Amino acid sequence: MRHLYSGKVRDLYQTEDGLLLMVASDRISAFDYVLPTPIPDRGRVLTALSLWWFERLADLVPNHVVSADVPAGVPAEFAGRAVLCRRLDMVPVECVARGYLAGSGLTDYELTGEVCGVALPPGLEDGSRLPEPIFTPATKAPQGEHDENISYHAVARAAGEDLAAELRRLTLAVYARGVEIALRRGIVIADTKLEFGRDQAGALVLADEVLTPDSSRFWPADEWRPGRPQPSFDKQIVRDWLLSAESGWDRHSGEPPPPVPDPVVERTRARYVEVYERLTGRRFG
Repeated sequence: MRHLYSGKVRDLYQTEDGLLLMVASDRISAFDYVLPTPIPDRGRVLTALSLWWFERLADLVPNHVVSADVPAGVPAEFAGRAVLCRRLDMVPVECVARGYLAGSGLTDYELTGEVCGVALPPGLEDGSRLPEPIFTPATKAPQGEHDENISYHAVARAAGEDLAAELRRLTLAVYARGVEIALRRGIVIADTKLEFGRDQAGALVLADEVLTPDSSRFWPADEWRPGRPQPSFDKQIVRDWLLSAESGWDRHSGEPPPPVPDPVVERTRARYVEVYERLTGRRFG
């Protein structure tokens, strides 16, 4: 295999027959830094959960997966965290669907009353459910930089109206299916980020990961209360520790974050495993 690229979480290799091997590591990032402390089994959870979702979305949109069986000769530590997939011409747009107000969407709404050019009713607050899910795309920024929210019309101008309309349709369809399945298991999917590429025939294909704690906000349905930050099944535990006095780190200092202590690592791993088991009904590992 030939190493092609390493991102914040995933490493990408090319096999001898021209396929790609995508490997999810245990690295974790926060505030645009890759932290010095990995979260054990994180990559395996992200891989297993994406594969589970790809199966349940196959009637809506094709995906890039060729096989979850790693080729002969691949390092043993890749088992459970590697996916053999097709090479695609990736669309340079982060396709985001939002059904609830949080994160950068909340920030934009508080400033303008809109999210990505979509006007929303007055009086919404942190965690509010939107009247209907909305498509809120973003630029795909280089590693170490922030994605920036853009309007649907900006996507249409850059990529063409037909492609923009299809990206919106597929994004909202995937989100709706995910919301339906997750809610039956007691989990709210507040928003999610998807990536698409074109195959050799020009068809849009769902790629990378789908509906994981890294690409989505998962909230326990029985704890959802608008007007406050929601408990979540993601790396918020790590973010909260980094922002606490205990970490001793100033995110505006320009210095990299310190190592994450074992209790925070263990709680974070447990949160990832919990959301996998609740969604799939399977025991992890």
